[in-house]
Amino acid sequence: MSSNPSPLYAAPDDWRAYSGVLSRRIFAFIIDYVIVALLCIPAAIVLFFVSVLTLGLGFFLYPALFIIVAGLYFGWTLGGQHHASLGMRAVGIAMVRVDGRRMDFLTAIVHLALFWILNSILTPLILLAGLFIERSRLIHDLLLGTVIVKTA
Repeated sequence: MSSNPSPLYAAPDDWRAYSGVLSRRIFAFIIDYVIVALLCIPAAIVLFFVSVLTLGLGFFLYPALFIIVAGLYFGWTLGGQHHASLGMRAVGIAMVRVDGRRMDFLTAIVHLALFWILNSILTPLILLAGLFIERSRLIHDLLLGTVIVKTA
């Protein structure tokens, strides 16, 4: 049994579940990256004390701090019971897998990594793919078998 009253398992077939998803994804992206930036502040403070305890070895993690915080944030939120990050929940969307399996931590991390890789190669023009692909999916959604649906 799940504590979530309306768990999302498989992608619905109704087209209304996907209308307006692309614009909601953009707003969720902005909200989520503000949250990640704010989470980097306490993480940097904790990392400072860890660095002092490890005689300076922890300082080598500072260049990767944003990536680590973002990975943990998206892994725990997308892979959690709501299948959505805080930004996604704020705009009323969630990520589900097309095959009906539950989102997990590793799939959420790979989704984030593919987004960053494809975005660095294809620039933000990658969002144009969502205008032409069914269900407003992006390229990394196609590669992983995920889709974003409206929850509200």
